[in-house]
Amino acid sequence: MKVFRSHLLICGGTGCQASGSIAVKEALMEEIEKRKLTEEIKVVETGCNGFCALGPIMVAYPEGVIYINLKPADIPELVEEHLIKGRIVNRLLYREPGTDKIIPTMQEIPFFALQELRVLRNRGLIDPEKIEEYIARDGYAGMAKALTEMTPDQIVKEMLDSGLRGRGGAGFPTGLKWKFAAQSKSDVKYVLCNADEGDPGAFMDRSVLEADPHAVLEGMVIAAKAIGSSQGYIYCRAEYPLAIHRLNVAIAQAKEAGLLGKNILGAGFNFELEIYQGAGAFVCGEETALMTSIEGKRGMPRPRPPFPAVAGLWQKPSILNNVETLANVGQIMLKGASWYASIGTEKSKGTKVFALTGDVNNVGLVEVPMGTKLGTIVHDIGGGIPGGKKFKAAQLGGPSGGCIPIQHLNAAVDYEKVAELGAIMGSGGLIVMNEDKCAVDMARFFMDFCQDESCGKCTPCREGTKRMLDILTKITQGKGKEGDIELLEEMAGVIKNAALCGLGQTAPNPVLSTIRYFRKEYEEHIRDHRCRAAVCSAMFKSPCQHTCPIEMDIPSYIALVREERFEDAYKILLQSNPFPSVCGRVCDHKCQSKCRRGNMDEPIAIKFLKRFITDNAPRPKIEAVPVTRKEKIAVVGAGPAGLTAAR
Repeated sequence: MKVFRSHLLICGGTGCQASGSIAVKEALMEEIEKRKLTEEIKVVETGCNGFCALGPIMVAYPEGVIYINLKPADIPELVEEHLIKGRIVNRLLYREPGTDKIIPTMQEIPFFALQELRVLRNRGLIDPEKIEEYIARDGYAGMAKALTEMTPDQIVKEMLDSGLRGRGGAGFPTGLKWKFAAQSKSDVKYVLCNADEGDPGAFMDRSVLEADPHAVLEGMVIAAKAIGSSQGYIYCRAEYPLAIHRLNVAIAQAKEAGLLGKNILGAGFNFELEIYQGAGAFVCGEETALMTSIEGKRGMPRPRPPFPAVAGLWQKPSILNNVETLANVGQIMLKGASWYASIGTEKSKGTKVFALTGDVNNVGLVEVPMGTKLGTIVHDIGGGIPGGKKFKAAQLGGPSGGCIPIQHLNAAVDYEKVAELGAIMGSGGLIVMNEDKCAVDMARFFMDFCQDESCGKCTPCREGTKRMLDILTKITQGKGKEGDIELLEEMAGVIKNAALCGLGQTAPNPVLSTIRYFRKEYEEHIRDHRCRAAVCSAMFKSPCQHTCPIEMDIPSYIALVREERFEDAYKILLQSNPFPSVCGRVCDHKCQSKCRRGNMDEPIAIKFLKRFITDNAPRPKIEAVPVTRKEKIAVVGAGPAGLTAAR
């Protein structure tokens, strides 16, 4: 085997490719060839590295130095300094949010150091289109053990003992599902992989398929052996072209190596695998709808029972597991159930992969042991909330999940605790929200998504979600009325109990969880026509004015300052405050925290504009107000705040 003094691993996941990683890779290879370093340096395009917000990313081994936000123009300097002179290029390194401290190596960064990699053990380390690199990291060893040393019953028992639960939704025990299918009498059975990842903000399955497709194939072959199946399907949405490409490459390579197809590993076991591309319907993530879609029909759920383990695809016994679940299987067979169950909680074993997105510094793919505290994920791994803003809640489980508010930031993230808090684990989408997010508008957004994605087969989901969306929309428009909250709760209960499938049964979850934890915000929208987060635009003129305690007309005086009409701007200040110097000197300027400009770079310096006006504007003539009342008041504290309060 050829030995190189340095390996440069460039992330080739969809996120980094969208940021230009292919151009960076080509520039790097060109520069290495130009410097005559091709015999010393190897460039490898890997799957998703996980640190998605900072791509394109490159990790230089053996040092483990990670370079972020790379551009082709950075390459000549990087090659000259790092590869030739042996000096790290500091300007391209990661800086810790808040402290701006430079952290050169990947394993020193909390985002990576605090994770426990099992499903993602090969991320950013191997070329996903080279089966030999997967095999070099114990790939297919678990499958070889299962096919040559274990009976189907032993495989099922190992899965039951591991405690692995389905990572795609409700957390049903994987071994129990396999046991039911194995006990079903039929000459034809099917193994299905659900890669139809439809939650907004979720990219766990896509990233696993792009970085480690063979792990999923290995898990499917083992599952097939366990239940007695010879045919499998991977249902992947067409919006994942890179994942589909790498799956096709992996299938071809596995067949060529004798790891898929006829007489696998000479063990007398046959298993064929096909990819079925879905059209992107969210409802096709539901197991019976997915099977209906593969059959060539419109993807619509079927009543249960019978369950798929008895009558699934083409009415034959079938098991459906998602990408993350199957990616665990090979390692469980190789290292044993006790190894897998050694981490996690009593009822939630192993690890969980989350797509960490939203108002968090380190957006990306995170794998942690079950039972890890939410605050650890958000603040320690995620790097906290950008701009020093406060954490408000985390939406867990996508449109079918619920929000977990700040008072439960120390809650353990496992199936039982999450359900107790009113959310679901789901496939692992974790959306962080700061104080600028409106709970009512968030519930409206997810209900709009569910209503739009409803297949329409059952009345509770078709009509119920539409009616709930109408009520939520009116509340966000300032047209809500007393009794709307109670009506939402009542309708949610009916839909959850009467809907045909999981989409309808879980669609009300975001509404119920936001009412549970943010009921006061609903009441403010309805009674006071006020959105404290300044999101529901029908209730305010501008976010800054809406946030100001005295509702000063901030947009007007800023516009006047821009036109250098300082005296007119001063008059605007006087309309809301007879002591405008207060705003420029002692006010804590809450308005600036809501300035929309801050979403792009820095908020407008509203406080200093006020001070500028009061210090420089010509003073308009103020006439004395005649005394009309005999009462007198005493003000304790005659400073600007006290005088304003007296007024």
